[in-house]
Amino acid sequence: MRKVYRTLGLLIAIAVVLQIASIALAGFTIAKDADDGTAIGADYTNFGESYHSIAGTVIGLLALVFLIVSFLTDVPRGRVLAGIVVGLVVLQFLLAVVSFGVPALGVLHGINGLAIAAVASMGARRAAVPNQPVTSG
Repeated sequence: MRKVYRTLGLLIAIAVVLQIASIALAGFTIAKDADDGTAIGADYTNFGESYHSIAGTVIGLLALVFLIVSFLTDVPRGRVLAGIVVGLVVLQFLLAVVSFGVPALGVLHGINGLAIAAVASMGARRAAVPNQPVTSG
């Protein structure tokens, strides 16, 4: 189960990197389309935006599986780290929803995404290190 936990942690971190790439793609696509004369309105969408939305849902599901698996493995502080990832993912969703009304909060959405990747990576790293026996000295 340590390998499953480690793989899930790495997948979450990689998925966050792809989220960052997709939102950058979305922003540059919007700029190019606007320069080309495309009307950017409520019905406008592009691949980067669509991918970002869908992948966010996938990250949420991965986080829940990460938490479930954390109860089936002996990764040190694995449950705590997985729980933090789930909490950060919930916060990420809330920040996304609120940021449409208060765009400045989008900065926190971006920073929180990096925190998700960092904590999931920490969990993956802990799963890669075998438990050390306690020795008295």
